[in-house]
Amino acid sequence: MHLYLHIPFCRRICPYCGFYKHTPGKLANRAFVDAVLAEAELRGSGFAPRTVFFGGGTPSLLSPALLRRLMSGLAQRLDLSQVEEWTVEANPATFDAAKAELLREGGADRISLGVQSFEPDVLATLGRDHSPADAEAAFHTLRGAGFANLSIDLMFSIPGQSRAHWLADLDRAVALAPEHVSAYNLTYEEDTEFLDRHRQGELDSDEDRDAELFHLAADRLAAADYLHYEISNYARPGFESKHNRAYWSGADYLGLGPGAVSTLDGRRWRNLPDTAGYVRALDAGIDPRIEFETLGAEERRLEALAMQLRTREGAPRELAADEDAVARLAGTGWIELRGGRIVLTREGKALADPIAAQLA
Repeated sequence: MHLYLHIPFCRRICPYCGFYKHTPGKLANRAFVDAVLAEAELRGSGFAPRTVFFGGGTPSLLSPALLRRLMSGLAQRLDLSQVEEWTVEANPATFDAAKAELLREGGADRISLGVQSFEPDVLATLGRDHSPADAEAAFHTLRGAGFANLSIDLMFSIPGQSRAHWLADLDRAVALAPEHVSAYNLTYEEDTEFLDRHRQGELDSDEDRDAELFHLAADRLAAADYLHYEISNYARPGFESKHNRAYWSGADYLGLGPGAVSTLDGRRWRNLPDTAGYVRALDAGIDPRIEFETLGAEERRLEALAMQLRTREGAPRELAADEDAVARLAGTGWIELRGGRIVLTREGKALADPIAAQLA
C-alpha cells in the first residue's frame, strides 16, 4: 500500500496545470492540517504505507509550523515503519534551508523540484514565478539539507520554446547531477487557461515537435547515464521513483486531502475537490468522499495495459486484446516482444497512448 497526500495551495496559479489547486488565502492554516489528520485517522487503521508522496499544489508552500504538525501527526496516526521512500513536491523560492531541514527531519528523503525550465522566456510563458537562479539555489539548498535523492521536473514542447532552449534546459539539469529527471510533454488540460488559449489559436501544438524534443531528452539523458524507465521519467540506477512505480503497476494507494483519489481493494473514490468544504466536512465528522467506482476486470486490464506499456519493462502480452494489432505494431518497429511482454521501442515511446489504444 502507498499514501498520497494532496496539498492544493499554490502561490500563483500556473495556466497549464489541471490539478485541483488554489491560492492559500486563509485556508492554508491549522484547520486544513487538522482536517487531513482527521481523515488519516478515519482511514488509517492498520494502514502501513511503503511510500509517501506529498503532491499538489505546492506542499513546500506550507509554513514550517504546519509542515511539522502535519508530518508528526501522520506518524502518530499511521504505521510509517515500513516507508521506503517519502517524496515531497517543492517549487523553487518556496523554502529556505530551515524548511528543507525540517522536511528531512520529519521523514522526507526525496524532493521533486518543479523547475520546468531554466529559460526566463519559457518560465514567463508557463506563468512560473521563480527565476533560473532561484531553481539552482533551491537545488543546492536541498543538497545542503542532506537530501541524497533529488528529482528535477522539466517541460517541453511549450509554445515559443526552441530546440536550443530545450537542449539548454537538459544540459543545466544534468550539470546539477540530480538522481532523477522528469521530462513532461506539455498537454492542454481541461479547465485551464492554456486550453482556452489553444482553442482560440493563440497557443499551438505540433506532434512532430513533440517527438523531436522527446527524443532529444531521451538521447541527452541516456548519454548522461540516466535510465529511461518510464515515458517521462529518467533515473540513475537505483533511484527510480518507488511511489510512481507503484501507480504504474496498479498497486493500492490511499489518497488524503481535497480532490485526492484512492484505489483500495478494487474500489476507487475521490474526495470533495473543495478545500473549505473538505475542512468543514471533517470538522463535522462527515465523510468527504463524493465519487465511488468499483473497478471490474476489464477496467483493470485497460488501466494495466496503458500504464505498464509506458514502463521500461513493458506490459504482459496477455493484456492486449487484439493479437492482430500486436503483430501489426511489431511490424512497424514501434513495439518489441520480449519474454512474453510488449515493450515500446525508441520510436514507439513517443506514441505510447495511440499504441495502447490500438492494443486495447
